[in-house]
Amino acid sequence: MIVVEDVHKHFGGIRAVNGASLTIETGSITGLIGPNGAGKTTLFNVIAGLHKPTSGRVLLDGEDITGLTPHELFAKGLLRTFQIAHEFSTLTVRDNLMMVPANQSGESLVSTWLSPSRVRAEEDKIRERADEVIDFLQISHVADELAGNLSGGQKKLLELGRTMMVDAKIVFLDEVGAGVNRTLLNTIGDAIVRLNKERGYTFCMIEHDMEFISRLCDPVICMAEGSVLARGTAEEVKNNEEVIEAYLGTGLKNKAAS
Repeated sequence: MIVVEDVHKHFGGIRAVNGASLTIETGSITGLIGPNGAGKTTLFNVIAGLHKPTSGRVLLDGEDITGLTPHELFAKGLLRTFQIAHEFSTLTVRDNLMMVPANQSGESLVSTWLSPSRVRAEEDKIRERADEVIDFLQISHVADELAGNLSGGQKKLLELGRTMMVDAKIVFLDEVGAGVNRTLLNTIGDAIVRLNKERGYTFCMIEHDMEFISRLCDPVICMAEGSVLARGTAEEVKNNEEVIEAYLGTGLKNKAAS
């Protein structure tokens, strides 16, 4: 579904992404790991349109989407979440979800005057979908709570729910487990697996929790110094000497010698 070809992203003299190439297969849950500063989030930002690459290109289902804006990519079904949740804190959970679908009739003052019944019917349909998402994520008990009052894990669930309000093809998750307790993390993981298996979502996730990555992801891609270092199953990548060296500064051979 996604092909990244020799992408570079420089910030002045800093090469945050340095010739990264990778593929994300349709229907997969792909994990992206690497030490801090490896370029993972910057690569996400290039793919999702927040940054234009210095060079290289990104393809979505064979279409060159390099440099398209986030809202253009949103319309094509490419969505992302952030390490720090971006909720509308003064709106309820349900209203946060209802805000997501684009081009709603109620956004036009003229439509609310001339076609109030159509606006109401559309809002009812969107509310029904929001309630289905709330039930799916098992957060009915906070449906009418202000999003700003949610815990960190509940906010991550809400962000995942927002991707369910449109017809997403692929969702990029940036450290969905950061600051989330184990119980809620398991709930988030279950939701991701169900969306993948039951609704055909393709996921790519940055994550540092290797237990979580091992449970959900195949394949796993490791980045270091702005480029792709290794790709394989979670077990293969965890046992890769170059990956161990990137994380710990020493490979298996060096350990044996010492």
